[in-house]
Amino acid sequence: MTTPHPNPPDRRLIAALGAGNSSVRLKAALTAGTDADPALVEPLLARCAVEPDFFVRDMLTWALTRLPAEITVPRLVAQLRSTRAQARSQALHTLSKIGDGRVWPEITRSLLRDTDDEVARSAWRAAVVLVPAADRPALAAELATQLGRGDRAVKLSLSRALVALGEVAEPVLRQGFASPDPLVRAHARATERLLRDPDASFDPSLEEAKRMAALGPERAAAVETAVESAADTAVEGAVAGADR
Repeated sequence: MTTPHPNPPDRRLIAALGAGNSSVRLKAALTAGTDADPALVEPLLARCAVEPDFFVRDMLTWALTRLPAEITVPRLVAQLRSTRAQARSQALHTLSKIGDGRVWPEITRSLLRDTDDEVARSAWRAAVVLVPAADRPALAAELATQLGRGDRAVKLSLSRALVALGEVAEPVLRQGFASPDPLVRAHARATERLLRDPDASFDPSLEEAKRMAALGPERAAAVETAVESAADTAVEGAVAGADR
């Protein structure tokens, strides 16, 4: 059930939200958030779905978080079923900012596996914010099905989501190490390094995966075995040297 709006929205402000100049739109979104008028919830949601400027979208999200959750949350949940990818993505982003854990059941597998990368990335970020503690292992397992997906930005978003889940991600990353897909293996290893050291480099292992994929499965496996053997030898040597 939603709260009715006793007053009509400011039509001039609504017009400004759709102005051709992004600076005008940004100022309008700021004004909407400052006024926090519940009558603006529908115009703000409508603009989120089509706004091309990142900074304006971020201000629209802030404006929505300023409104009562009982008004915004049901409408944002409805946006998750929109056929427009940006509407889904922005709704997920805004829900993650509101942080209402009751929304967790609405973060479905279809959103976490959305074919649109921006929707999926927003779903991953929202999921780690909203997931109850008891469901964190299951979420980690679901996120792990997306290892190897997309470009560097997509991979890094997924890795950060898994890292945010903490130690519950370790078992699924270990499973990723054994994947027949070199991109999945490399992504799992890069994520594991970030889990151990958030400042670790992310790119080298992904570039290595591309080289492995070019080699083919048999040659790639041989190279990986040689590298792991060399690493073990180096570690043993360092330990022996420390004992002298």
